[in-house]
Amino acid sequence: MKELTTEIIINAPQETVWRVLTDFARYTHWNPFITASEGQAVVGTRLVNRLQQGEKVFTFKPKVTQVEAGAYLEWLGHLWVPGLFDGRHYFRVEALTATTTKLTQGEHFSGLLRSIIMKSIAEKTHAGFIEMNR
Repeated sequence: MKELTTEIIINAPQETVWRVLTDFARYTHWNPFITASEGQAVVGTRLVNRLQQGEKVFTFKPKVTQVEAGAYLEWLGHLWVPGLFDGRHYFRVEALTATTTKLTQGEHFSGLLRSIIMKSIAEKTHAGFIEMNR
């Protein structure tokens, strides 16, 4: 398994960060990495996400696997079929003070093609997480 992780301290209350993070319809207005998203932060539902990496645009449809309102969101996506290349993406939202929040964003990658695919996408994906966090 391979994991990419990023963290950022945001000068906003935890509730505000969570609201922005889970308002998928507004991603198109602020998110340079996942440039569009449809769906709801509800376990068992599917999202339709459009990912921008440089000139390339990918659409993927992960399933929401875990939600702890205000604190944690996770989804699981697959390339073609489960087990080839899987990504378990997560966001952890933690209040540090009443007005500052730590956002941790990461993804666990696994599957038969993980090593091969990660060689070509790891650096750009990590950069995309950082851009989204900002």
